[in-house]
Amino acid sequence: MQLLTLTTALLASTATAKSLWASSPNISPNTDGSLSVPGENPLQHCEDPKNDILTLKSVDLTPNPPKAGQTLQITAKGTLSEDVDKGSEVHLTVKYGLITIIRQTADLCDTITKVDLACPLKKDEQTELTKSVELPKEIPPGKYSVIADVYNADKKKVTCLTATVEFHRKKDGEGVSVGQVVLDEPKQGL
Repeated sequence: MQLLTLTTALLASTATAKSLWASSPNISPNTDGSLSVPGENPLQHCEDPKNDILTLKSVDLTPNPPKAGQTLQITAKGTLSEDVDKGSEVHLTVKYGLITIIRQTADLCDTITKVDLACPLKKDEQTELTKSVELPKEIPPGKYSVIADVYNADKKKVTCLTATVEFHRKKDGEGVSVGQVVLDEPKQGL
């Protein structure tokens, strides 16, 4: 279940374009909502999760959708049907619009030590967890698509999650504002 902490935190922090991920180029976000992860979140499974090692009961994000310059609170519940041990990998792709800005593969067990966890992650542990992620104010406005694809050492799918988050320019009075530049018509005689 600790894998759930990592997966949701990584998905949330990828919106900042600071994560360690990659993904299979053959995966595309589900567009009809039929594979939505239960809870208040923009997450979807990449495909039917019936054979995934990780079963997500719910994932709640506050605020949902995430907002630049705010703390993102993640609460998640789920279980693993098998132990997840050394040799497991996280593949992540983050796109800004159509441009791939991150494509990485990370060793899952090395990565989870950064959030005070260790392999092996044990099966059948029903766990509820909470994680806070500080999102920077400087996230460029636009649409971000994330795919996190996780496999164990035997190349069995632990989970694959996708999310699309759109960040907008803040209006005056809502914290950081982005000014608009207006160019005057060229003046004659100068």
